[in-house]
This record gives sequence, structure tokens and C-alpha cells, in this order.
Amino acid sequence: MTRFAGALAAFTAVVGFLLGLIVMGSPPRTAGGSPGLRNADTPPVTVASAAGPEIPTNGAPVDFSAVASHVNAAVVNVDAAARGDGRTRSGPRWRRDMADDPSAPREGSGSGFLIDPHGYLLTNFHVVDGADRVTVTLVDGRSFRADVVGVDPAIDVALLRIPGVEGLPTVVLGDSGTLRAGQWVCAIGNPLGYVHSVTVGVVSYLGRKLFDQSLDAYIQTDAAISLGNSGGPLIDAQGRVVGITTAVSAQAANIGFAVPIGQVLPVLDQLRERGRVSRGFIGVGLTTLTPAFRRALGVSVDSGALVQDVTTDTPAERSGLRSYDVIVSVDNVAVRTDEELIRHIAGRTPGTTTTLGVVRDGVRQKVVVKLTERPLPESTQRRVAPGSDARQASTRDQGPLGLIVRDLDRATAMRQSLPDTLQGVVVVDVDPAGPARLARLRPGHLILEINRRPVISAGAFQQALAALKPGEVAVLLVFDQLLDQRILVAIATDGGS
Repeated sequence: MTRFAGALAAFTAVVGFLLGLIVMGSPPRTAGGSPGLRNADTPPVTVASAAGPEIPTNGAPVDFSAVASHVNAAVVNVDAAARGDGRTRSGPRWRRDMADDPSAPREGSGSGFLIDPHGYLLTNFHVVDGADRVTVTLVDGRSFRADVVGVDPAIDVALLRIPGVEGLPTVVLGDSGTLRAGQWVCAIGNPLGYVHSVTVGVVSYLGRKLFDQSLDAYIQTDAAISLGNSGGPLIDAQGRVVGITTAVSAQAANIGFAVPIGQVLPVLDQLRERGRVSRGFIGVGLTTLTPAFRRALGVSVDSGALVQDVTTDTPAERSGLRSYDVIVSVDNVAVRTDEELIRHIAGRTPGTTTTLGVVRDGVRQKVVVKLTERPLPESTQRRVAPGSDARQASTRDQGPLGLIVRDLDRATAMRQSLPDTLQGVVVVDVDPAGPARLARLRPGHLILEINRRPVISAGAFQQALAALKPGEVAVLLVFDQLLDQRILVAIATDGGS
């Protein structure tokens, strides 16, 4: 093989690997904003840090059965539903009820983990992106409707909250900065619908770049993770969460990626208080100053962030930064690489002034830059407006169960070949993102009873609904003509579990 052919083959392999990356989970997307963002009157997030309780090892081999039993109760299933909007969707993450109908409702699922006894939990942004309804199911089977408190598309993180609950089990958050390649970790989640699956592997690489070359610092692991693991915890041998499982390579079963928890902790307050994250931005393309660059450019310093490009109409251009400048400090704090510089700038508040130490043509000087806000990727800008609540999109009152019924008439009974002995109400409409839809009710079902109370007319059905409290679970006796039998359906009404 020639040198050129070898280089071409290597390049092709890298491109193929990156193209093979897919984000896990099956998230619903709609043209509206993110679901039910809440950023007011919410209590502070009280997370258990690495200083909290952990699983002692006493020098013994790692026992991930103890880790799993310690953490599993705090791992949840996250189900998201979106109403169809007539638009064509792309990507493999959709599960559609009618594959040929762009207006059909979308459903997706992922994982998450509780970080606060008051109901706060973390998952991936892409799991809840564009959802009209988010439902969280605990390990004990209880289900709750959850609010999306805040989202950060830049690192694919979302903070949710189950309102009105207390005393929930929580994880302990660790320090991803102490991880080393080869260290044992495990993942818990709901891959392919197999809830609370535990897989074990090692940290394969730290700081992997996948999507955003400036912010990405993914943990790569060979712990088996699959579609549906999105948003679940990556856990170290002491039972501490060190990452959020986020992506997997489509080309290999043992290459998965997690967002380091060290990237999430600094933005938790912004997610809770503002519903979004603001990061400082100067507008330069950077690379690390390598020995090769240093020799070729005759640079006098040993390390720093080398400016490759300056974007038009940005703080960098306005401050006079140029290509070939080497940035060696931020507010007198030394920076050795481009990643260090990006972390420093991103961690600062937009609108503040920062002084950069710059080496230009062998001369050290200071450049004052007034930061602006780091722009979101264009593909996510329209979907993260705080305060939007797509749950109000329904044009008809479908009630606490998210359905509309009518009286059973003789024509319907004959058309559906219903037994003469049946009395009930016919489901004629189901909210695609409502409780009834999640319980698999569909138009044409015949509801016979609610909580063992017969409903022989639409009026009786409404009276039975009026007796339900918000959040109460209703048990419906339903006749399914496709199965030709009665079935029991439990539906959590809007407002709680």
C-alpha cells in the first residue's frame, strides 16, 4: 500500500466512524418549543456530591452488584410524547405509530437519574427535545408527569422535575475529573426497552470530540450501551455518577460515550433558575500550540492557544485579535491549550470584560475583550425558548384522561360487531401526548367502567371523571374489538402520578 493510499484509508476510517455515531434514545421533536419549561418558584437543587455516601471497596475486587443495588432505585425511565405536526421527520430516533403519516404522534424513551429528593433529575436534551408530554417512571412502577426545568443543547443535558413529590432516592454525583482510562465503570438504563439493565466496562478514552469540537469532552467507554440508554448514569466503582450516557457508535457495540458530570454541575444553577445556559464567547477558531507550530512559526512560548481564525463581527475582531496570535492567559490565569481557554471563556458571564495575555510576533501584550453570549447551534435555536408549553396545543377539551367519548349508538355497535350485552361509551379522539395515549387507548375502544363504576353514557362518563382527583389513577374496563375481549387499563390522570 502506498503512503497516499494508507493515509486515504485512515482518513476514510475516521470519517466513517464519525458518521456512524448516533445519539441514543428515541426523542420526539416538534416545531414548537421545549415542553413545559419551568424556571420560577422552584426550590434549589440539592445534589449529593462525591463527599456523600459511597460503596466501600476495602481493597476488594469491584462488585458491581453492590453498585447496582445502591444506585438502581434512583434510575428512571423517561417517556416523551409529541403531537404530529405534518412535517417530515428525519433520523433514526423516531418511533412512529403510522410510518406513512407525517401528522402521526411520536413517542420516544430514554433514561434519567434522580439527583435531588424533591424530584429533580437529569437526562439528555435529545430525549425530551420537542416533547409535548414527559412521563417519568420509577423503579417501583410509579409514574409521574415531569416538567422540563431547563435544557442545555450544547452539551445535550436537560434538568427535569417531578412536582409535588418528596423523599425520592437519589444518586451521589462524583468527580469525572479524576477518571483514568482503564478504570471500571457501569451503565444503568433502559436499552431497547429492557428497563434497568446493568452493563459493565472500562473507561476507554477521556475528552473525545464528537459533535462540537470546542465544547465536547466525552467519556468513551466499552460498557455496553444501546438505544434507550440515553440520559442514564455512568457510574464508577464506588457507586458515584461520573457521566450521562449519551451516544453510541453505530459501527461497533463496544464504543459508547457519556457527558462528563463535571460539565453538568457548573450549569445546574442556570438550568434551574433560567431554564437555559449562557456561556461566554469571543469568536475565534483555535488550536493548541504544538512543538511543530512553535518551530515553524518561531514562537517564543512553550504552550498556549493558537488563533487560527477570527470571526467577523465578534468580540475577538473588535478587540483586534489576529490569526497566529498565541493566547497564553485569561485574567492572569495561564492557559496551556485551546481547550483550557475555551473552558475559561465559556465559564464566564456574557457581557463581562476579560483580559487575554497574547504573544504576537514574539511580543507579549494584553488584549481586553468584552464577551458576548455563545450562540446555540442553528438546529436547536428555535426549540429552546423558555416558558413555552406545548401541552396547551390541543384545540378540544379532552379532559384529565386526554380523550373524547360519545354515546354508543346502534349503528356503531353493528358496524363493529359488538355484542348486544355491552353498554359503554366509544372513544372517538385521543390526545397524542395525553395519558390515554400512553395507556394505549385508541379511537374505537369501548369504555365500560371507570373504577368499577359503569358508564353507559357520555354524561355518566363525565360524572365519573369529575370524581377523580388530579394525579389519581383511574382503572378503566375496556372492550377491545380487535382482541374480542375486555381489558383493564390503568391511566394516571393529569396532575400527578
